[in-house]
Amino acid sequence: MSPAQAEQIAAQLALAEAVAPPPVNSSPTRQAATRFLTQATFGATQQEVDRVRAIGYQAWLNEQFAAPVSSMSHLSAWDASDKAIRAIDAGSRATKGNVVSSFWREAITSPDQLRQRVAFALSEIFVISVTDSCGDNAFSRGAADYLDTLGRQAFGSYRALLESVAIHPIMGCYLSHIKNQPEDTPTGRVPDENFAREIMQLFSIGLYELNADGTHKTDAHQQPIETYSASDISGMAKVFTGWSWWCSQGQTAGCFFSNPNHPEQLVTSMRGYALYHSTAEKSFLGTVIPASTWATPESSLKVALDTLASHPNVGPFIGKQLIQRLVTSNPSPAYVQRVANAFKLSGGSMKAMVTAILLDPEARDMASLGSDRFGKVREPVLRFSALLRSMGAHSDSGMFLIMATEDPGFALAQSALSSSSVFNFFRPGYVKPGSQSASALLLAPELQIATETSSAGYVNYLMYFLRHGTGLNGYDRKASRADVQLLANIDPDHALLTLADKPADLVEEINQRLMYGTMPLALKTEIVGAVQSVGAGLLSNLSVEKLTENRRRRLWSALLLTMASPEFQIQK
Repeated sequence: MSPAQAEQIAAQLALAEAVAPPPVNSSPTRQAATRFLTQATFGATQQEVDRVRAIGYQAWLNEQFAAPVSSMSHLSAWDASDKAIRAIDAGSRATKGNVVSSFWREAITSPDQLRQRVAFALSEIFVISVTDSCGDNAFSRGAADYLDTLGRQAFGSYRALLESVAIHPIMGCYLSHIKNQPEDTPTGRVPDENFAREIMQLFSIGLYELNADGTHKTDAHQQPIETYSASDISGMAKVFTGWSWWCSQGQTAGCFFSNPNHPEQLVTSMRGYALYHSTAEKSFLGTVIPASTWATPESSLKVALDTLASHPNVGPFIGKQLIQRLVTSNPSPAYVQRVANAFKLSGGSMKAMVTAILLDPEARDMASLGSDRFGKVREPVLRFSALLRSMGAHSDSGMFLIMATEDPGFALAQSALSSSSVFNFFRPGYVKPGSQSASALLLAPELQIATETSSAGYVNYLMYFLRHGTGLNGYDRKASRADVQLLANIDPDHALLTLADKPADLVEEINQRLMYGTMPLALKTEIVGAVQSVGAGLLSNLSVEKLTENRRRRLWSALLLTMASPEFQIQK
């Protein structure tokens, strides 16, 4: 064995020791299991809680990693909705709302919860939007496939994920590198730099050089060191010339400049057109692709993505953002480094990164429940999904026709794949001006969409949903009720309704399901009192119908007060 090989093996052993999984309780309590599932899924169900308690965290993760992708993809769901809509009105078709409803269907019902949850987190990093012309109307079919793509790549290599994102036609349209042409000196044309900038700034290495623990490297003047320059953007932009729609006629000029006229063009990876690819030298991030008349889009792309994927910033940059999306907004540098080390040791595996995030001592330490620095604000989508999963939701159509929830005044101020810019609904480094979290120097990304309007809209949306459900009244808008309902609104013998006669027991059950037993005594006492006041003294004198209605009102009151509370809206 050569000295170099021995040194490499020693380094790998040291790294493996640094990321060795912590001792994990093989029989977690109900509280611990529910908290784990709050981080790893769209909301804990009693069935999943029982499963985690029976087999432990690692075994549950292994089952999720091995689970097949959901039997109905988002693309298949979009196509099914499109068929149903056309059957009602031949001139209509599915739109962006059907992408969102498919998201809700998978979030609430899919057994591969971890994959779907990670895909949602990735959609907030590798952003496209159905509110943009490149994701709306007919293009929304491609947006559905883009969400599928993130799911397929959620547990693979980061390098494969980055390539799938880079050549997806909806991303090509959204960040304008589709039909991107090379430089032309006589006309002064230069390649579009939009995607070249964002693939570095947002999708891979970030603005500043990072240590393995996510902290900034600094120069002699203690200033952060930029990861790339304007010349790096220009060099990278040349890589993304010559890409356009897949076309059955081949790599012809007509295909390159055409607009999609076949549904499969929206869901098939872009194709490289060598005739429209820059043959000039491409220099970026210390890598040089020499000038060549034989340069192809595919060969240049490989060099660029290999360079980005191997950059030391990727582990801490992407790892910290996923920690923020799943576990806590302000992970310690040591937490970030353990995740980055796991990513590095695995050769860039997303599965290794997700495992390290969820099994890290900081994530699993129940003592963190008492920390005022640990945890995150629950983004609105995750608040609502936790309710639907933990309390049981039913869709009459089976398609969860919730459609859109981004209106801040009347809904959740957030909807999947619906942000107004490539920077997502909220930025990972956001600090709320004038807030207590800002005074404590804490990041609070989700507070970027928290306003007086959105706070009121959230409570009003919940209040209406609890009583009447949400979503379309069927594809034809003629059904007698909204598509998505709580099971307790449908089943008069639902277990939660029987608890309504004992308000303290009802509130404690909600506490365990939605807040993993962390509801403060003062809040619990307040909610119990409010529930007791609903129909007080009448329970024994009501008809069966009136009794059931009274029980429902008690349940609605308990759920609304719980979900409106600041204590619920902070995930610890």
